[in-house]
Amino acid sequence: MSHVRTFVAVELAGGVKKRAESLIKKLQELAADIAWVPTRNMHLTLKFLGNVPDVELNDVCRVVKNAVATVEPFEIVFRGLGAFPNLRQPRTLWLGVEHGSQEIIELQQAVEQSLQSLRFPKENRRFLPHLTLGRVHVSSGPILEDLADMIEDQADYDGDLTVVDEVVVMSSFLERNRPPQYQPIGHCELGTGASDHHG
Repeated sequence: MSHVRTFVAVELAGGVKKRAESLIKKLQELAADIAWVPTRNMHLTLKFLGNVPDVELNDVCRVVKNAVATVEPFEIVFRGLGAFPNLRQPRTLWLGVEHGSQEIIELQQAVEQSLQSLRFPKENRRFLPHLTLGRVHVSSGPILEDLADMIEDQADYDGDLTVVDEVVVMSSFLERNRPPQYQPIGHCELGTGASDHHG
């Protein structure tokens, strides 16, 4: 039986990706050792499922579809560059969510709960909505101070907005030395109402 690396995500508007790309260009001037996320791969991950047997993918799409049907579409506004775990020891660089974070958290919880019925374990960490831009591979040196300064300078960066009206169940194919390839398996629309539960 074959397995597919699967996750549930929200796709982003072109404007958000453009703004993220210009921010990455600014950051690249530092020439630090950072692995940037290719713009075409940018999305907001709601739930990573790992390797799912392909016979279960239909069930995954079905429960996610039902879960998000009761959630009304909403807008997310991205703003501000930040880093996990903190500015002085940045491991992950991200674009923050200014508006719509409560809605996206509720959406993530709906997806999370629906997948528990298929025995996918609940994520223990608190879900913090953010858009990952890159992963930092430097652990010390003046470059980190420059990076911290730049993050502070861009704390108010305008990341544009995206309308969340669907959730996508995605597959991810990993190839050596190349960014992962993502393919949508199922599109689950928001706000179609809870009345259409037929089987």
